[in-house]
Order: sequence, then structure tokens, then C-alpha cells
Amino acid sequence: MLSERRLEVLRAIVHDYVGTEEPVGSKALTERHSLGVSPATVRNDMAALEEEGFIAQPHTSAGRIPTDKGYRLFVDKLAGVKPMTAPERRAIQNFLDGAVDLDDVVGRTVRLLAQLTRQVAVVQYPSLTRSTVRHVELLSLAPARLMLVLITDTGRVEQRMIDCPAPFGETALADLRARLNSRVAGRRFADVPQLVQDLPEAFETEDRGTVATVLSTLLETLVEETEERLMIGGTANLTRFGHDFPLTIRPVLEALEEQVVLLKLLGEVQDSGMAVRIGHENAHEGLSSTSVVSVGYGSGSEAVAKLGVVGPTRMDYPGTMGAVRAVARYVGQILAES
Repeated sequence: MLSERRLEVLRAIVHDYVGTEEPVGSKALTERHSLGVSPATVRNDMAALEEEGFIAQPHTSAGRIPTDKGYRLFVDKLAGVKPMTAPERRAIQNFLDGAVDLDDVVGRTVRLLAQLTRQVAVVQYPSLTRSTVRHVELLSLAPARLMLVLITDTGRVEQRMIDCPAPFGETALADLRARLNSRVAGRRFADVPQLVQDLPEAFETEDRGTVATVLSTLLETLVEETEERLMIGGTANLTRFGHDFPLTIRPVLEALEEQVVLLKLLGEVQDSGMAVRIGHENAHEGLSSTSVVSVGYGSGSEAVAKLGVVGPTRMDYPGTMGAVRAVARYVGQILAES
């Protein structure tokens, strides 16, 4: 374990390096920070931090820079994330409140995160498998043709056409719509099959074939492995950090083009707490010079998807974590109210 004083020295090095992009020397540290000890003591502390792998000396400079291990300790020992100011919070709310549908919510969230953090923003669409049914609409298109519209609690809308085995009247359709919604509205997808299995028995014999067809279409819609969708924005922000990537930003850009890589980066949705993965903690080789800050968002206490940012390891972690958390909270509120 590092002593509190050495941890304070490490914090000061991270702070200065993130702010100035320049390796940090002991003289500058003692001048900029009230560490309460002599430059000689700070030099000794820096030597100990270097020996333990928390900081390193780039070959061209007398100063030191944090390593992945140093950033990791800095993040783990953070007293708190940087809160958003009241004007920032208002700006977030006003920008997101203008969204008209789920695509717009996700699109605005990506733009907002990229602007706030000046990093690459990644937002996962809410997954159907973690949703509940808000409403099922049934519309008659022809005597034996219906349209089923499934609306989820996260604002996602799925439409399916149904060819019925026999004509189905408006009265029977209204009855089916009412009975179906009374059973499934507000229920989790996983519970729906059991809730509707005996529904055909409530109808006249000649209508049961159509009711069974509607139910099988609904269940197929619920269990379909809908592709996990993502939206990404702010990739151009990476060009501001060219010198933070050892050789070139190309491997980073290539990794960001792979959806599977991005989904893995964000992590499992059930781990909905704030996650920070630094440098070589990212399994994908192209992202070993980046850090990823992600968190779950949802319309209640349960996360339905994740969002986050990707940037260089030389990142303002408290500020980035604060922005990511604030945006996730507002998106959750919008989904709850939509």
C-alpha cells in the first residue's frame, strides 16, 4: 500500500500531466502543489513511485508521466467525480428534452457526450431482452390481414404484418387487443409466453386460429435476437490527441469500427455501475493506449443498456466520469417519462 503522502504526489502528477501534456518534474510539483514537504522528499517519493511502476520516465525528458497502473490507482482512490455545474445540467436537460423518439434520444446523447468530454462517445440502444411491454396495438389492414405494433418501456417500436387463417372482425379484434394488453402491459418479455398461453380459449372456435397466429407473431417478436445496436460519435476528437497514441491513431480508429469490440468495451449491461478500463485492461490490442469510461442507463432502477466514452489514457477522469454519469441519469429520466 502507498502512503497517503505518496498517493498525494501521484495525484499531483496525474493532475499536472493531464492538464499540461508535459512530463512532470519534482521542482514543478512542489511549486504548483502545497504538498507540505521539501523538493528532496518529493524526489524520493517519485523514485519510489517509479520503482513500483506507478510512474515512468519517457526517454526524452527529466519529468515523469503516469503509467496505466498509476492511472488505475488514481481512479480507484478518487474521492469523488467532478459534479456538473448548474448551467451544464440545464444544457444537458434542454438538449435531451427536445428528442422526438428513441433514435433521436440516442443520437442526441452521442453528440452531447462527445461535446462534453471531447472524447469518442458510444451509446448502446436499449435491448429488447431487458425491456417490458408498454402496449400492443393491433390494426386491421384487410379482412384477413393485421398489423401488430409492439411498444416497449424504452420507447422501442417493432411492427409485424400478420396474415390470418380466416377473416377477423372488428369486434373480435377490439376484444383481443383489450385482453392482450390487460395481460402483458407492464410485464417483462420473459413473462409474456406464460401470460398468454390460454388466451385463444377465451374466443369463439372460428377465431381461435387467428388469435393463435397473432400470439405466435408476438412471441417471435419478443424472443428475436434483435441485433445489439450502437451509435458512435466524436471520432474526430481523437485527432486532437495524436501525440497520446504511441505510433498512430489508426489501430484505435480500426477498433472503433468494430461493433463487437465496442459492445465488449462497454461491458455487460447487468454490471451497470460506473466502470473505468485503463490502457492494457482493454482486451483489444488496438485500444491499449485508450481508456474507457462506461455506465448503465435505464428507465427505472434497472439498466437496459450502456453508454460511455473512449479517449486517451491521459484523461480528465473525475470530469469524464461526472459527465458520463450525469448524461446517463438524464437519459434514464427521459426513457421513464416517454
